[in-house]
Amino acid sequence: MLKPPSVTYVNRFWSVGWSAVPLWFAALVVLPLCGCGSFAARGLNAEGVRKFEQAQYDESLGQFQKAIANDPSNPDAYYNVGAVYHRLATLNNRKSDYEQAEYYYNQCLDREADHAECHRGLAVMLVQQGRSEQAFRLLQGWADRRADLAEPKIELARLHEELGDRSAAKERLVEALAVNPNNPRARAALGHLQEGMGEYAQALANYQQSLWQDQFQPDVAARIASLQAGLPTPTTVTVEGPSSSTTRMASRGTGTLR
Repeated sequence: MLKPPSVTYVNRFWSVGWSAVPLWFAALVVLPLCGCGSFAARGLNAEGVRKFEQAQYDESLGQFQKAIANDPSNPDAYYNVGAVYHRLATLNNRKSDYEQAEYYYNQCLDREADHAECHRGLAVMLVQQGRSEQAFRLLQGWADRRADLAEPKIELARLHEELGDRSAAKERLVEALAVNPNNPRARAALGHLQEGMGEYAQALANYQQSLWQDQFQPDVAARIASLQAGLPTPTTVTVEGPSSSTTRMASRGTGTLR
């Protein structure tokens, strides 16, 4: 069952990797990073997030709309408006809300073509509406345009997995890791797939690698502990440390609707 957007950041396998539940169908309200938009717009977005967390959707929309008026070039504000309408559409099944969500998601992508949360939110909504082919075209187009990024491949893997094609999901994650071997989200996601396929030693290795790259992943740590406790024999896994020559991918702060 599709989940509506959620305003809080969910630090699970599909947020930094994958989740045991379909987090593909969750959304998050995001605060823009410093330097992305004006200071006033960031403050308005932050207040909008707080209102959303309290289920005060009209008030949150008002704050995000003010952020747009204050800084029309701010992609996160457009994304947040789209995510609120997406939540309302999912709760109330209103066609007009879906239309508004799609409009604002596209406005966000017009301003930031590589906005990961917006690609995710729009793809989720397309699947919810029975438009899976359009969702794939959206994400594949992003992946084709930005072959140097891991994120489009991770999002494609997420969609493949949610629609039951684990083999294709695994291929996309391998491609993502070829682009960025130290991406903790791709590592955790691959571990999740391997665990589900009974490849426990490989899953453990990827979970450990993911946690090495990003220690703030309690769900990944829990899966490591579970696998270590459940493996029939001790398994020695070599985990490479972070390379000083490797640039880690930055993530957006907790203020975007995902």
